[in-house]
Amino acid sequence: MASPRTRFVCTACGGESLRWEGRCPTCGEWNTLRQAPASARSGVRASGSRSGLGSGGRTPVPLREAETGPETRLALEVGELDRVLGGGAVPGSLVLLGGAPGIGKSTLLLQAAASLRSRGVPVLYVSGEESAGQVRMRAERLGGSASEVPFVAETDVDAIVEAAREVEPAFLCVDSIQTLRSARSEAAPGGIAQVREGAAVLQTFSKESGTSTFLIGHVTKQGGLAGPRTLEHLVDAVLLFEGQKTLEHRLLRTTKNRFGGTDEMAVFRMTGSGLEGVSDPSGLFLADRPEGVSGSAVAVPVQGSRPLLAEVQALTAPGRYGTPQRVVTGIPPRRLSLLLAVLGRRGGPALGDADVFVNVVGGLRLADPATDLAVLAALVSAATDRATPGRLAFVGEVGLAGEIRGVARLEARVREAARAGMQGVVVPSVAAGAIEGGVRIHPVADVRGLVRLLARDVRGDGR
Repeated sequence: MASPRTRFVCTACGGESLRWEGRCPTCGEWNTLRQAPASARSGVRASGSRSGLGSGGRTPVPLREAETGPETRLALEVGELDRVLGGGAVPGSLVLLGGAPGIGKSTLLLQAAASLRSRGVPVLYVSGEESAGQVRMRAERLGGSASEVPFVAETDVDAIVEAAREVEPAFLCVDSIQTLRSARSEAAPGGIAQVREGAAVLQTFSKESGTSTFLIGHVTKQGGLAGPRTLEHLVDAVLLFEGQKTLEHRLLRTTKNRFGGTDEMAVFRMTGSGLEGVSDPSGLFLADRPEGVSGSAVAVPVQGSRPLLAEVQALTAPGRYGTPQRVVTGIPPRRLSLLLAVLGRRGGPALGDADVFVNVVGGLRLADPATDLAVLAALVSAATDRATPGRLAFVGEVGLAGEIRGVARLEARVREAARAGMQGVVVPSVAAGAIEGGVRIHPVADVRGLVRLLARDVRGDGR
């Protein structure tokens, strides 16, 4: 019998090489290749952690004969977390929640566990970053049933699975995936191989037991999720918790959801007793909008399935340092460059040599092309030093020919504007005739039409 071939496995990423090298050819880390026989590597794969479901050897059947369980979801009842997930947590799902340190990830999931515990649902909270005493202090601050949540301080993924099998929870929270370690990998905790192995083991457990498992993850300095890209592919949903620590509100977004819509967003307010859902985000983002100030316009983007109102601010100034500055927060920088070019060539003020600053208030990030018209309105208002009407919203996409194009869900946007107290909405003329929203409609066909509209002393109600 031939002896097994020797391989070298990277302890950081799990990559393999047929010979030893000082630097891993896969991840580029130095001095991480360790000798491992081929049989040992096969043993790792035989653990089942890579299979995801641990169901090898089953006979293939047509999909029409496959068993389907009841479409029940676990209602977490914490603000609008259920809506972001698509109606609640799906049994057997694996969800990754990422966010900056101190943003409120642990608080959010501890509140979810407490909510379920108060209704008699079995839960388990596992932390590898905090001791039981530290988590208890947070639970006492939250009040309610938070202090009754079963807790385990553990980093070994196999020990976590054993504890979960004893409790049989419907909801499992692991804080955080970067602290887990597995005997199947020699990498340090937080390394790519350990993160991948720990997530795979928990995925197998979730699918087999029907437990809804939530993993808390770290983010990089650039704001992306830390760890291997395969982690995002492995989980069923990816949630990002965003916001500034100096502000009281937080934004929860979905970037992936196998059981619901993506790009959904919920708004929370951080209080002394935990996170509270904000039922009226439009009112929150427009609460401090100044009246009679140039460079401000109201947009109506759609975040997932929900339209809301947001304030877009613009400021222009003569360029004094050679190359004009373009500072933008909240919209794609390339989109701003496109809109500035269209504005200058299609009948608006030329701002090519001016310093331009654009900001979306409240930390919102808007990729919806329907916000183009509001950005243009803010730019024209800033360049002419003429304020836009305070109760006027703008909805429309801007084309390269300067035309204002129709957008999806226009009527829903108009209804949201009316509900938020807007008296008028500027919309594309191609779609203005079919709108019934209870507010005054101002149709515009192109950039020149927008400039003429803003030059008039028009109010939201049309007078």
